[in-house]
Amino acid sequence: MGWAAMEPMEPMRHSFHEELDQLRLQVELMGVRVDENLERTRIVLRTGDLATAGVAYLCDDEIDAMNVSLTERCYLLLGRESPVASDLRFVVSVLRIIAELERVGDLALRVVKLAPDQPVLASSGTAWDVLLTVGDEAIELYRTALRAWSAQDLRLATELATESRHLDVYYDRLVSEIQQLEGPDAVRIAMGIFVAGRALERIADHSAIIGARLRYLITGEPAHLAAEVR
Repeated sequence: MGWAAMEPMEPMRHSFHEELDQLRLQVELMGVRVDENLERTRIVLRTGDLATAGVAYLCDDEIDAMNVSLTERCYLLLGRESPVASDLRFVVSVLRIIAELERVGDLALRVVKLAPDQPVLASSGTAWDVLLTVGDEAIELYRTALRAWSAQDLRLATELATESRHLDVYYDRLVSEIQQLEGPDAVRIAMGIFVAGRALERIADHSAIIGARLRYLITGEPAHLAAEVR
């Protein structure tokens, strides 16, 4: 009787795990959309191209819509399936990760909004060069997070959660260069570069949080959640 009672459940559980796999792929797709906007952010930083900035705004609307859709899907799965153990950990972790992706997208727009001021900001010399380096490093960290999620890679997740602070060196250098700015546009330039630098630094932090959450998802060790505090 026990086996007969279990048999009807097997197709349902199989279907549920297929839904979880689709959810994982949709999170990856959302991450790719964010990555595309980060590349546009890099272009805007280097060129000030307003057309690229306009595309970034439109893409962010799509990212926001994906965040809402995936959040609703997670709540639906939680209410309908009442998952336990690793399945529950997966759905809850997806909720955390898509929130991080949405935040990275918002931070990218903070940089994109500086497009009209790019020529003035770029005239700052060393400070601008350091900012571009901060941007490159932050984007690479994000892409590491995306690769880690796609492959469910514990090594990459651990690297992100524990070794991503090297960008702090560049950020400290950026702050130092801002403090040395002089001239009639110094305040305007300093404020613009600081806003961009802070946004890029936070993108790196959110990438590390994705790594920490993925490490918890893979191992099930609650202690790993402490690395999410940034």
